[in-house]
Amino acid sequence: MSQIAGQSFVPSDFDPSSYANIEPLGEDLLKRPLDTPEQLQQWIVDASDFFSVIHEFGSRRNIDYACHTNDGDIEQAYLHWVRDLQPQLSPLFFELQKHYLASPALKQVDADPGLAIMHKEWLADVETFRTANVPLETQLTELNSEYDKTMGAMEVEFKGETYTLQQMGKFLEDTDRDTRQQAWQLSTDRRMAAREKVDAIFEKMLDLRHRIAENAGFDNFRDYTWESRHRFDYTPEHCQTFADGVAAVCMPLVEQLDVERKKKLNLDVLRPWDSGVDPDNKPPLKPFDPADIDTFVAKTRTIFDRISPELGRQFATLAENNNLDLDSRKGKRPGGFQAALQASKQPFIFMNAAGLQRDVETLVHEGGHAFHFLASCDMENLFVRHAPLEFCEVASMGMELIAADHYDVFYDSPEDAARAKHTQFEGIARKLTWIAVIDGFQHWLYTHPGHSAEQRTAAWLEILNRFSSSQIDWTGLEEPRAAMWQRQLHLFHVPFYYIEYGIAQIGAMQVWQNYHKDPERTLSQLLEAFALGGTRPLPELFETAGAKFDFSEANLRPLIEAVSAELR
Repeated sequence: MSQIAGQSFVPSDFDPSSYANIEPLGEDLLKRPLDTPEQLQQWIVDASDFFSVIHEFGSRRNIDYACHTNDGDIEQAYLHWVRDLQPQLSPLFFELQKHYLASPALKQVDADPGLAIMHKEWLADVETFRTANVPLETQLTELNSEYDKTMGAMEVEFKGETYTLQQMGKFLEDTDRDTRQQAWQLSTDRRMAAREKVDAIFEKMLDLRHRIAENAGFDNFRDYTWESRHRFDYTPEHCQTFADGVAAVCMPLVEQLDVERKKKLNLDVLRPWDSGVDPDNKPPLKPFDPADIDTFVAKTRTIFDRISPELGRQFATLAENNNLDLDSRKGKRPGGFQAALQASKQPFIFMNAAGLQRDVETLVHEGGHAFHFLASCDMENLFVRHAPLEFCEVASMGMELIAADHYDVFYDSPEDAARAKHTQFEGIARKLTWIAVIDGFQHWLYTHPGHSAEQRTAAWLEILNRFSSSQIDWTGLEEPRAAMWQRQLHLFHVPFYYIEYGIAQIGAMQVWQNYHKDPERTLSQLLEAFALGGTRPLPELFETAGAKFDFSEANLRPLIEAVSAELR
């Protein structure tokens, strides 16, 4: 492995694929005296170099497997990381955290907000770490691998062609209702065929997570998660406040939009396959040919160039460094993400593009994450480079809303560009209701350990019904509706990671409003907040970006009113 510029602690020939190579460097850090501020600062720099290389090695194993879940060699390399390396790295990092926290020099370090946050987070990590949980975490990662393989293998035959379920999404925008229904039913049947298998995977996950919480001294996994995910700035009660605000503010708009949709489509009732088609029954938007990813990338860069030439240049480096995997194909994990390659200081974007408008929004979204990473990746201290997820999603969702004025890049017709923007803004209210559903479901799941599958389904439906449009008729489709949660990857991979999208959407809407008033100042504020990484608490990051860290109904209502006005 070639040496990364600026590294002095990690040897140029360091190979992190073997713990025998990792251990001596870890022991060096563990044995160092940390009696002076100078020793402490050098230790942080060297530990950052060390874990930057290790984190990048693990990220690349995960990226490779996400791109090729059907490749046996890649799977084995990924499982080597999961089964052999991570279980040994977790106790090592725990011991290093304790070594740092025991330093008498901590009291002598000048007031540094970044170190203060790192100190608080590491204290929480030490409080929650248990050696007995390491093998349980490994089992969870292996179960996620099983879930990924199950979902990645899903294909259907439709109109004489084979499609992944992501690719089938384009048929839900078809103006022919029979085509939409057939596509929806075929995709749903394929998912339902794996329902019992996916449910069995999830049952095992629930049990493991509850055991992890109990081992750490918590009554349930939710309370454990609040501590281990460093949620210092809000509580579970704030999440309920968010849900109540969404029910009061977003649901009336969703109902209104569906009434209008039903009227425009001239339907007596809306069915699930009627939600994606243009309400004026116009042909599906086709922003790009999914077989021509290069043009997709080039046009997305044009949008970023318009917003800021520097952002356009940064986005171009992803393609130049082969850090984009965007097309949808068999054996590829569903979804999309941006991965931070900490040693190389490069972002990587993964997604499943099928030629839809939402693909444009996804690439812009992940581009926002990439810009955020690039703004903070030069910090010496690795452990405060990454902002809390609640603000990371402001970076991505804010970029989506800012980019919406530039869809003419993808559409020759001004009408189509306006349709694309309308679809995106209509999606905001719907997205917030779905976030409330998934977040509420997670709170129920993990505060009711030992529940049965029947109880889980009943709880899911009760929460779903609160945030469902009365205009959609699910008659005869009760079973697929009861299993809809299985499609949400976050429930499997990153439990409790979903409310962040709701909190961030509220922040992003504030950024969008500011941008319309003063684009230059808003972008400057946003980039200034990006550059802070994780060195400030959430309220300060939001404030730096020109937004309030407030997800109450009082703050949400004027924002949704602005969205409604934009739709009109």
